[in-house]
Amino acid sequence: MLSLHTNIAALYAQSAANLAQAQLSTSMLRLSTGFRINSAMDDAAGLQIATRLRAQVSGMTVAMRNSQNSTSMLQTAEGAFGEVSNMLIRMKDLATQAADASSSQADRGAMQSEYDALGAELYNIVTNTTYGGDLLLGNGSGAAKGKLSAVMTFQIGASSSETMQLDLAGDMAGLDTALKAVTANFAATGSAGSEISSGSGANATIALLAAAIDRVGGVRSALGATGNRLGHVYNNLSNMVVNTRAAMGRIMDVDYAAESANMASAQMRLQASVAMIRQNRNMAQLILSLLQ
Repeated sequence: MLSLHTNIAALYAQSAANLAQAQLSTSMLRLSTGFRINSAMDDAAGLQIATRLRAQVSGMTVAMRNSQNSTSMLQTAEGAFGEVSNMLIRMKDLATQAADASSSQADRGAMQSEYDALGAELYNIVTNTTYGGDLLLGNGSGAAKGKLSAVMTFQIGASSSETMQLDLAGDMAGLDTALKAVTANFAATGSAGSEISSGSGANATIALLAAAIDRVGGVRSALGATGNRLGHVYNNLSNMVVNTRAAMGRIMDVDYAAESANMASAQMRLQASVAMIRQNRNMAQLILSLLQ
């Protein structure tokens, strides 16, 4: 039907042009941003899933930093205990030498002076070893209370349930008692001791020093085991982050090959629709020719 008021062919062509223009705009936006989903209207369910994955990745990335920071803290404490072990071994050597009958009283006096100096340095290490400004080693009775003297909780994941605890409170209390037993100088106001000033006293001190060395070894072992576990935590988190990011990319990222083809198709359909709109101008001329 020829009509001046309603040009059905032109309306169809305009509708097709509008659809092609909308798809072309969507394709150009995706190709310019690199994302398939630029708003919730593009894929509401996909955006919800991707947002949840993004939050998980962000949390796991922070947990990875947590594990590294915690490992550094434990390494600092373990290094301090390594020096404590060295000094205790030297003190045990002095006690062993002083217990021998070949050592004179003057010899024992010189050894006691070195022994006292080592005891004072033990206290200094325990009370002044810090990480990030916080004390690490002190137990609170022989020195200020440090982090290792309370239960430490490490956040090793993105959820509230992903935590790890290290409880060395009992070990630190036992170590503090052992260090106070081997030297009078393990105190804020140390004084010259008499632990190895006699053969019998030196002999008794050997056993106390051996017990203290065992205490330090036990704490160092726990720190090393926890540090190794944190290393495995980091590796697992790294693997999870990589795979979660890959999953998020499959949801959010645009496929450039497919979207380029969609854009080319939309451009051709838009050009064809515009061409048909121009052709519909001839319809009016046909109607006028009937009135001549």
